[in-house]
Amino acid sequence: MQTLTGKQVRFLRGLGHHLQPVVMIGREELSERLLASVEVALEDHELIKVKLQEGCSTDRREIASQLAEKTRSQVAQVLGRTILLYRPATDPQIKLP
Repeated sequence: MQTLTGKQVRFLRGLGHHLQPVVMIGREELSERLLASVEVALEDHELIKVKLQEGCSTDRREIASQLAEKTRSQVAQVLGRTILLYRPATDPQIKLP
């Protein structure tokens, strides 16, 4: 998968601004069940928000990179305790600039 350009990242951030988090990461952090739900969400939506809850003790940027690596997605943004992930679907709905 090619890396996102600055223009594409800005475009995805704009699209992701109004999204609600669809996956919450808590004390269990990156469990198999959590990774499966992220996979399903990415397949359905392409662009998702993941929220880190108080119980998550690992660094947010570390969690974001691990999550992206394990789900073959890309981190579009890490803002506060929210991560924006992007992975094009087999039939992409989002057309990147």
